[in-house]
Amino acid sequence: MEYIHAAMLLYRAGKPIDEDNLTRVLHAAGINVDPIKVKALVAALSEINIDEALKSAPTFMPMTVPAPSAPTPAPVEEKPEKEEKKEEKKEEEALEGLAALFG
Repeated sequence: MEYIHAAMLLYRAGKPIDEDNLTRVLHAAGINVDPIKVKALVAALSEINIDEALKSAPTFMPMTVPAPSAPTPAPVEEKPEKEEKKEEKKEEEALEGLAALFG
């Protein structure tokens, strides 16, 4: 991928895309250059009109991210309600027991 990026950099700078320029750009970026890959890329790009390829390439429109909806209550809140119901039930049972004593 870095070879393609180097070729595009040379293209945008208006420099010829040849083995020497491509090797220099890659060395400047700190990349170990494989001369076989450089030769293959230069040969492949010599047959391609880069300007036409860029114009015909599909462009991607950035998608807008929908606004987040209102936060929903956490399910953790349900547990205290259950505990409160259990406590109320225990209190009612205790009151019923007292009513039986004094009833």
